[in-house]
Formats: sequence, structure tokens, C-alpha cells
Amino acid sequence: MATADARRGNRSLLLRVAEVVDETPEARSLVFDPPDTFEYLPGQFLTVRIPSKRTGAVARCYSLSSSPHRGEPPKVTVKRTYDGYGSNWVCDNVEPGDTIEVLPPSGRFTPKDLDDDFLLVAAGSGITPIMSILKSALSEGIGTVTLFYANRNENSVIFSNELRTLAAEYPRRLTVVHWLESLQGIPTVDQLATFAAPCRDRCAFVCGPGPFMDAAVKALASSGFPRNRVRREIFTSLVGDPFAAVAEAEVAESPAQADDAVAVVELDGGRHTLAWPRDRTLVDIMLAEGIDVPYSCREGECGSCACTMVGGEVAMENTDVLDEDDIADGMILGCQARPVSDRVEIRF
Repeated sequence: MATADARRGNRSLLLRVAEVVDETPEARSLVFDPPDTFEYLPGQFLTVRIPSKRTGAVARCYSLSSSPHRGEPPKVTVKRTYDGYGSNWVCDNVEPGDTIEVLPPSGRFTPKDLDDDFLLVAAGSGITPIMSILKSALSEGIGTVTLFYANRNENSVIFSNELRTLAAEYPRRLTVVHWLESLQGIPTVDQLATFAAPCRDRCAFVCGPGPFMDAAVKALASSGFPRNRVRREIFTSLVGDPFAAVAEAEVAESPAQADDAVAVVELDGGRHTLAWPRDRTLVDIMLAEGIDVPYSCREGECGSCACTMVGGEVAMENTDVLDEDDIADGMILGCQARPVSDRVEIRF
């Protein structure tokens, strides 16, 4: 049996499942033995390798519901979805003592400052990254937190006991509002806007099914929330296998061409100036140079390689994981970006 934090190749690691918690009849949490080195930010996710008889493996992204600031072991929470191969496999098969292969924590659905005041808006399993942010803000921050949490019925409320405990622990800083479709119907844009209006000076984080997030984002906009203070989390199923070793040919340096662009990349306090062939992505050229660029899927579906273009122009094939506001703010996906201008400046 492999131990926790055993490295697989140059990127992934194995985590040992210490405990499986049945949160609701349709949701389970996998609690891992704390690895020797495992750092993550509130709201981030793990890309999990799921065995498949048809393809050998598929990859799915599941949010960490634990907080890195409360001394908790890392935990992901998975809710069954109709015809969801990965979620059903996890809920039906994983037991304590099993090992799960994962990629390093990723994602940009995370607060810049835990001392802010927050409005957290979640529906269903969207509570998972929201829970990580909520606990971290209460533990490390000084602000107030209001959670709006919508579910089908009382039995589908994930973390109900934990939320009750936190509300008792932080009575002056945490307000939890439950919305049950069985009693109140599906929340409308107007109802969400009425709820959100008193919190318009806060940072808002939204996660849940697509239609719910669309309604919530419209409600926040109509309530006067500035665009740059609203974040939403988006997941899609990955098609390829990000756990497969990247072939050397894929990351090999290309011979210099006269029309190569120049990429100036800021990453982890360093500054890199790279030749950028017109037919290669940003992730390609950084891997070729041995730079530890953040990425998971290389398909433009997970957002792990999201970065900000501060100068120049690029073209991208798949940008579904970014919304219009992200693109307006200069955000790009490193695995999709190819240079258009002769010089591109990028900050991770």
C-alpha cells in the first residue's frame, strides 16, 4: 500500500483515505491522511484520477471542503450527479485505507484577503469550496460572513451539523440562511437580489449549478455589486488524461523562427523572457523551458492555468471556463493562448 504523499511521476501524488463521511444520502466526504507537504488555498480543488474500464482512467475535479487554517486534514466532498461516472464511482467504491491519485491543488476561486466581509452564495454541492472559504475567513479573518445556501429539501443540506456548530461558535460574525426548494421554490433573481442588497459592500463568492449561478450573478449585479467583487466557480468534465506523462515531443523546444513572439512571464516572484512560436501554447513553451507552470487538464476546462495578460494580444480556442468579465479583465488560459502580437506580457 502506497503511503500518503507518495509521488507518481513528476506531478501527481497519492493520498491515503483516512475516513469516509456520509454527509447526506447523496454526498460523501473523503478525509485524507495529512501529507508531509500539502499546501492549498481556501476554495481550491483537487483533480482526481478515477479508474475506467473503457479508457483506463478519467479525471474529475472535486473541491476541498476543509480549511488550510484550522488544523484539519485535507478533505474533498463529492455529491452524486445523474449519470455522473466519477461521482458515482467515488460514492460507491472508495473506502478508508484506499489511496487516491491526485494532482496538486488548483483553482482561482479563492479570496485575496481573508479579513474582508463576505457574502457566500451556494446551492447543492456548490457549498464545498464555499465551506472552505467560510471556515478560513472565520478562523483567520476579522470580518463578517453571510451564507445563503439553497437545497432541494432538508435532507440534502450538506454540512448541516457543521454549519450549526460554526454559527454557535461565531454568533456575531456568521449568519447562515437556508433556502429549501421544497418549501420556498427555486430562488428567483429578484429574491436573490433582495437578499444580497444589504451586503453590496462585501466580496461575493458564488458556486452551484449553472442556472443558479447565472441567477445569482444577475442578482448581485442588480444589487450594486461591483464586477470585480463577484467570483463564481465553474467546473466541467475533463476529456483527456492530465495524469498521463507529457510526451517529450510535446514540450520540446522548437527551433527559433523569425516570426516568434516574445513572452514576458511573471510567476512566483520570478520573471522569464521566452521565445514563443506562433503555433505553441504558453503552457507548452513554459514546460519546454522547465518552468513549473500551474496546469491540470491542458484542455481549457479547469482554469488551473488562468493568468492575466497585462500587455499584448493572444488567440484562444476554448474559453468556456472564463466568463465575459474575466476576459474583460485580461484573464487568459495558458493552455489555450497562442501569440498574436509580437510581445505578450503575462502575470500568474
